[in-house]
Amino acid sequence: MSATPETIQPVLAMRGISVGAIRDQNIVLVADVNWTVMPGEFWVIGGLQGSGKTDFLLLASGLMAPLAGSYQFLGETMPIFEDERLRVRLKLGLVFDGGQLFNHLTVSENIALPLRYHRNLSAAEAKPEVQRLLELTDLAPWADSTPGAIGRNWQKRVGLARALALQPEVLLLDNPLAGLDLRHRAWWLNFLGELSRGHDWIEGRIVTVIATADDLRPWWKRGKQFALLKDKQFVALGSWEQVENTNLEQVQELITR
Repeated sequence: MSATPETIQPVLAMRGISVGAIRDQNIVLVADVNWTVMPGEFWVIGGLQGSGKTDFLLLASGLMAPLAGSYQFLGETMPIFEDERLRVRLKLGLVFDGGQLFNHLTVSENIALPLRYHRNLSAAEAKPEVQRLLELTDLAPWADSTPGAIGRNWQKRVGLARALALQPEVLLLDNPLAGLDLRHRAWWLNFLGELSRGHDWIEGRIVTVIATADDLRPWWKRGKQFALLKDKQFVALGSWEQVENTNLEQVQELITR
């Protein structure tokens, strides 16, 4: 029997969530978030600098607990640190702004980390999948380089390849287009669009995509649902047409700059 819309489980459900600052949990950056993400959705969350985008995404990824409220990922209460529930947490991938790479490791070694740590693979055993990821992200020419020897454009792709290593069902991206030139920005938008529609790399399986942004304009016709972080609030805006028709001042700043 096929699932009806009423029986499909959300991938992410937040109820009354308060988000603290990663550097100081006494500071509330976003309060009373009520948000549901269904499988296959493509969300873009806009916000000006200081609005709490990174902290919000770190909470969504399970790296820190909410100050208040409840958060479930695929039906499991987050954050997940217990070994017996880790298999659920590994269905979520996170791409940090700037990649957050280990500079003493090569590009290939950075990408291999999730495979070696979570699947207990040797370097030789991980190599075929790492090679696939290098080719998928056009990083093969820099496989043996360290992150410091490549530009920011490519460093961010290494972070993406690492996040994809375990083939997550949900991909979170912290401001992925920031600092990219036009060619690399186009690559990211096209690639994320393919992931959200079903990429050949994972045999057509659709990935749920959630990205933050300080400029919504590049996401026109890319994202399907949009939201805004402003004044400690999470505001779901809806489709791009609804974004354009809103009269919120900060939304206008994010689409007209």
